[in-house]
Amino acid sequence: MIKIKKRKILLLPGDGIGAEVIGEVKKIINWFNKKKSLDFQTEEGLVGGVSYEKHKKPITDEVFYKALESEAVILGAVGGPKWDNLEFSKRPERALLKLRKELKLFANLRPAICFKQLVDASSLKPEIVSGLDIMIVRELTGGIYFGEPRGIKPIENGERKGINTHSYTSSEIIRVAKVAFELAQKRNKKVTSCEKSNVMEAGVLWREEVQKVKDEDYPNIELKHMLADNCAMQLLRDPKQFDVIVTDNLFGDILSDEAAMLTGSLGLLPSASLGAKDKNGKMRSMYEPVHGSAPDIAGKGQANPIASILSFSMALRYSLDLDKEADNLDKAVQKVLDDGLRTKDILSKGKKEVSTSQMGDAIISKLK
Repeated sequence: MIKIKKRKILLLPGDGIGAEVIGEVKKIINWFNKKKSLDFQTEEGLVGGVSYEKHKKPITDEVFYKALESEAVILGAVGGPKWDNLEFSKRPERALLKLRKELKLFANLRPAICFKQLVDASSLKPEIVSGLDIMIVRELTGGIYFGEPRGIKPIENGERKGINTHSYTSSEIIRVAKVAFELAQKRNKKVTSCEKSNVMEAGVLWREEVQKVKDEDYPNIELKHMLADNCAMQLLRDPKQFDVIVTDNLFGDILSDEAAMLTGSLGLLPSASLGAKDKNGKMRSMYEPVHGSAPDIAGKGQANPIASILSFSMALRYSLDLDKEADNLDKAVQKVLDDGLRTKDILSKGKKEVSTSQMGDAIISKLK
């Protein structure tokens, strides 16, 4: 009898509420294994501040190699005030940057979806955000966060100078543009590319290369170029004009946070970081909720697990080729919101407050 190789999923709970929200993801993975006869094998590892506490580094080589061997990595959250004064290289967030760079996760996908049940939670008028569904594709391993030279150095007159270099190559731009166009093919066939070509040469190159990809490979996709500062304004003025937005590392970091807050429910939004496909069609990937570690509520059972659960749904869709199961999980989340169940962060008048684990159990009950 041939033994079927199980698909490995690495769970990295991290800091603060990470352990609580990833605990609910683990329950759902176990449900899929038991009820749908799927073959997921989970492992766990320390990352971020908890890893520093034990190993004096934000991620160990052992955990990193487990990530290399996994079909998907699902992360909770890293960081907290406890570690703010650490040397830069030892801070919890460096684990994230190492995973993204060493796993070559160059495309970050962040959906900004306004759940119909939570329209009133947005700070914008309901008619502006109702039905909002944007996908932001952020380049993740290039640009100003990784460019050289970088650092802080003394200069004359007793001053210091901070240096970060913003640079992109054609291939870095082309590969992330293709991710955006492929996503647009399955959505509304519209891509908005954002840069600052009016003041930055790297922005000029970005605009030219994205246009070239569209002209050569995606003639049926509507492409619009927009300066990043104008995009920030348009996201507030008329966000539903956008479908897929593709942009660089710095602007993507800022614009995706802005888009997330349009929904009024940061605790509900997932993200995916994807690498290139190998010759067998497999790719390295990491999935994480957009929210942070929220140390002020850690251990109180108040954390909203929905963003982590929807991050697992993205893993089902993009890494594990299980679109049907992803749809099932997404619908289960919607049904629980329809029932009026809310964790404390999204609680409103007339709705029922539930704990982290109760929310996870309710979603599983809708799967059944």
